[in-house]
Amino acid sequence: MAAGPALTGALAAAVALLAAVLALDNGLARTPPMGWLHWERFLCGTDCAADPHRCVSERLFMEMADVMVAEGWRDAGYEFVCIDDCWMAPTRDGGGRLQADPKRFPSGIRKLADYIHSKGLKLGIYSDVGNKTCAGFPGSYNHYDLDAQTFASWGVDLLKFDGCNSGTLELLAEGYRRMSLALNKTGRSIVYSCEWPFYLRPTKQPNYTEIKEYCNHWRNFFDVYDSWSSIKSILDWTALHQDSIVKIAGPGGWNDPDMLVIGNFGLSQDQAVTQMAMWAIMAAPLFMSNDLRHISPEAKRLLQNREVIAINQDPLGKQGYQISKDKNFELWERPLSGRAYAVAVLNQQEIGGPQNFTLSLSFLGNGLACNPACSIQQVLPTSRDCGVYSWVSFLSLEVNPTGTVLLRVAAL
Repeated sequence: MAAGPALTGALAAAVALLAAVLALDNGLARTPPMGWLHWERFLCGTDCAADPHRCVSERLFMEMADVMVAEGWRDAGYEFVCIDDCWMAPTRDGGGRLQADPKRFPSGIRKLADYIHSKGLKLGIYSDVGNKTCAGFPGSYNHYDLDAQTFASWGVDLLKFDGCNSGTLELLAEGYRRMSLALNKTGRSIVYSCEWPFYLRPTKQPNYTEIKEYCNHWRNFFDVYDSWSSIKSILDWTALHQDSIVKIAGPGGWNDPDMLVIGNFGLSQDQAVTQMAMWAIMAAPLFMSNDLRHISPEAKRLLQNREVIAINQDPLGKQGYQISKDKNFELWERPLSGRAYAVAVLNQQEIGGPQNFTLSLSFLGNGLACNPACSIQQVLPTSRDCGVYSWVSFLSLEVNPTGTVLLRVAAL
């Protein structure tokens, strides 16, 4: 006997709700994921004959994994080695499965995953919700279950799922939901990185409650570039939209402002400090895109700074937010575990020299961060003990143009 329309609708709603609950918490990304991702630095380089050291190949990822172990990156918390677009062959195999480019990945992804795992690291891979990736390789549309099974059989630990060539917004949303469920169904723990809200935003306000039910982290804004203007635009966008995005972030689901470009060519040292400090304040996934085989000691020290990483990985899992903007200065804070706060003072001025900023401690944490007293530790640009202060105290800071001072404030 066929069910009536009302019963059919109720049953469909119940199934959809159950599916969402199952996808809601895969037990992963309880703190923001950390690792290395090839895209910003290496783009879609596919000519290994002309440029063997910079093309997207198994050699690149194996060498990066070697350096991550030998140079302390893994021990600092960077555990994912992630392949972005352009790893695929131009067509699927005879069974309809995705396959790696045979010239650039002659051993296949399974062998590469085994190598990455042997180093105590995890492997990330890339696909797209549409019928083609952003670079024109085969997408996952109409192959969500098969591709999830393929990734699981290869030993993949993270999927970055892009949103190019998806057709309608309905198909985009359906594809993100279906891949989330397909990944969970494999039984393998695979972190799910989405770009769902970014592709919605031109025409539709994202439903972040729903997005967090399916994704472990999600992109909201344009790709990061190796430039100060790019970093600044990401921070400006985040501050403008913080009322809608900050509250949803937390263990298992994070706003992703995109890759760390520290160690490349476009940022000054002060601007690199700003990116590192602000990504910690924003509880952002920390995926470096640089060449770890050739990186300056200054960039390495900054990226491996244990105090900054501890703020980023704080188990309370609350994202920070801008609390004031006065002329060229921005003041941000982030609640931390143990009644502590991370505080960032950013100088947006791009002319002249260092500027003084006077911080009223009674302003922090709705008056609670330093009540009745607190100890203050400067974390960036250098580490120093600022001492003990009372609730009514003021702290004077000197901040370089486009630089940031990052503090840790602990209530006493």
